[in-house]
Amino acid sequence: MPGKFQLPRQKSLIAPMIRNPFVHDLRLSTLDKIQIAVGSVTIAPIRFLFLLILLLLSWLIAIIATMGMDASKPMAGWRKFCKRMLVIMGRTMYFFMGFHYIKIRGKPAPSSEAPLMTCAPHSTYFDIITIFVGEGLASGVSRKENSAIPLIGALTTSTQPVLVDREDPNSRRNTIEEIKKRAQSAGAWPQIIIFPEGTCTNRSCLINFKQGAFFPGMPVQPVALKYPNKLDTFTWTWQGPGGLKILWYTLCQFHNRLEVEFLPVYHPSEEEKKNARLYAANVRAKIAAVLNIPTTDHTFDDCMLMVAAGKSDMPMDAGLVEFQKLREKLGKVLVPSALHKTPQSLKLEDMRQLLKQYSNIAEKEGGVIGIDDFAKHLNLPVTEPLKELFSMYDRDGSGRIDFREYVIGLSVVSQPANTEETLQMAFKMFDTEGNGKITEDSLAAILRSAFNMEKMDISDLFKAVDKDGNGFITYDEFEAFSKVHPEYAGLFKTYQDMKHEEELTRVEEEIENVEEDYSPELEVLGSPVEGKKEA
Repeated sequence: MPGKFQLPRQKSLIAPMIRNPFVHDLRLSTLDKIQIAVGSVTIAPIRFLFLLILLLLSWLIAIIATMGMDASKPMAGWRKFCKRMLVIMGRTMYFFMGFHYIKIRGKPAPSSEAPLMTCAPHSTYFDIITIFVGEGLASGVSRKENSAIPLIGALTTSTQPVLVDREDPNSRRNTIEEIKKRAQSAGAWPQIIIFPEGTCTNRSCLINFKQGAFFPGMPVQPVALKYPNKLDTFTWTWQGPGGLKILWYTLCQFHNRLEVEFLPVYHPSEEEKKNARLYAANVRAKIAAVLNIPTTDHTFDDCMLMVAAGKSDMPMDAGLVEFQKLREKLGKVLVPSALHKTPQSLKLEDMRQLLKQYSNIAEKEGGVIGIDDFAKHLNLPVTEPLKELFSMYDRDGSGRIDFREYVIGLSVVSQPANTEETLQMAFKMFDTEGNGKITEDSLAAILRSAFNMEKMDISDLFKAVDKDGNGFITYDEFEAFSKVHPEYAGLFKTYQDMKHEEELTRVEEEIENVEEDYSPELEVLGSPVEGKKEA
């Protein structure tokens, strides 16, 4: 049941009603298993052998194409012929993987019109087909270290990628400048392909687009990828079959379907050129509409939190909170840990700490906090003030607090209550002797009255606050404890609100009783308003 003192729920903070985009649950029927077993001893080994041969030939062509090449200039002359050979090799490799026919919708734009292609959803390494189906061998954005990897390095270099040096503090600016330079080359450079989601999903939605492709403010061609197969052996994401298993299962399928749809070139408005976030969101909306799937604000950071939840023996879904969205909406938050003593913008490391603290409170199997877990965490019995505070954290009224609700609750319920004024008021209430010290007896007198706490629980709480163990709590100790445990400030505020509500109710009842006692006199004088006029 919702409490009396419910806070308004912002629609922007409501969790999206979608399944986990980072999980691929591949369920094989008996027929699927038989097909894979047969394929494993027939077509799959042959296909794999041909793939190895084609890969080695492609590597040899890439070595020749990049030999003595000036990476600062686009390929020309015979090197462009080598690139066409690599495109043929790439398409042939897809044929031997069972993609006998790739359905192309729309028309690929030349690099002179759209220097960038933004492809989504990104769900598998098979998505690199987009490098081979445009106007030529397209470029990507790659880490500088990839160019040094044996075999793969030469193939990567042959696409003339935009290399990102993560050790260079100016890497982001240099990448944007390089993209701009290529975009203004009138098509001399190949198109740059970017997967703006930045990580793989299961294609159930489009997660947040990174803004790197949109900072230059150049036209982009959105590209939608579809794998309309009955059995999805392609999706390779954070929880599900591994990369080698995905490849082998795909090789065992006789025919695999893949559709690539080139949308019309998107020319940014002046507002979008100045606001990369807006530009990215609008392009994402175009692709999502074609695919008929929803969009969410999940990012790569949610993957990291999902992994952290798994390491804490919790359901991995517990970590999915749309981190970037919470960070923007909640602004500065007081993280209840020893890391920070003042509110600040949430960082991923802060969220990991919060998740660790949350996992110590929540049920391990369900990954949620019940009212009993909440009470145990605060060393308090389940009383009305505690129920009210719990209901304010429990945003959906489910009777459980998930990790997302816990973070929001700390920010919008406990932190606003954790003010200097509230702390001083609470300290004065416990400081019954008015000497700036709280003894265990004075603390016990209030807590027993307000929260029905047991003597042992009060003693444990007193020791936790009394850091120096001198037998009394100073204001500094009281404040330090409240900063690390902001839930207590929210609980105290809730208790004060309830006491105020009870006092108002008592006064109203007394007024009603007085009116009943003097009702004959009031009838003689007329209505209350008339009686006031005569008076």
